[in-house]
Amino acid sequence: MGDSFARPSGTPSGAEPPLAGRITVVTGASSGIGRAVALALAAQRATVCLVGRDRDRLADVAGAAGLTSPCVLIQQADLSREDEVQQLAGRLRAELTSIDILVHSAGVFRPGAFTSAASEDFDFLYHVNARAPYRLTQALLPLLRASRGQVVFINSSAALGGATGNGLYTASKHALRALADSLRQEVNADGIRVLSVYPGRVATPLQREVFANEGRSYDPAALLQPEHIAAMVIAAASLPHGAEVTDISLRPTRKSY
Repeated sequence: MGDSFARPSGTPSGAEPPLAGRITVVTGASSGIGRAVALALAAQRATVCLVGRDRDRLADVAGAAGLTSPCVLIQQADLSREDEVQQLAGRLRAELTSIDILVHSAGVFRPGAFTSAASEDFDFLYHVNARAPYRLTQALLPLLRASRGQVVFINSSAALGGATGNGLYTASKHALRALADSLRQEVNADGIRVLSVYPGRVATPLQREVFANEGRSYDPAALLQPEHIAAMVIAAASLPHGAEVTDISLRPTRKSY
């Protein structure tokens, strides 16, 4: 649960990227989309706070991020636990004076048909996929207001429709969409921007699990790559503050589902 920092030995030369010096927080940073976003922010020479459950994997990401970022902070937290979400928020408020970009990329998947899934599975999905982003954003709003920052919700194409056999997961993503849309209405007046990203199938450990549940072979080359999502986040966050991207949908070029 403790903190650690990784600092580069030198500063890369050349013109400063658009997000240089920004203070950023990325949940789910140990793998998949979160890892890609964190490394993309680090390449922009932003300060990056990596949030995840696995400290060893976070340390690996911190090592890579530290090659370009002026400062990398590790925060270990299990977002399925309410007490750890609140402890994480407290540590971030203590460590940071402001937050420029808060990226919610942590997410979980459990299969289950509406008619037979266990309510405990729904509670777990909702807690990680919707409630934790809500509670963390709520707690960090003062830091976001201080910098007129941006909140990025890495959602899913599941939030834009229904899904046979995955109704509980889909419901949790619909909830996240509604939270983001409502938040935007409340905080735009404070200068805070809110972006929802709705990727299709992305080559991540979670997607491998989804394919296994569907009984299908997993071909990561046919899917979106985490770096595609990260590139869109960087592009949206780099816009001048007078403009806001609210929703981005991405799909693999080759549609196989």
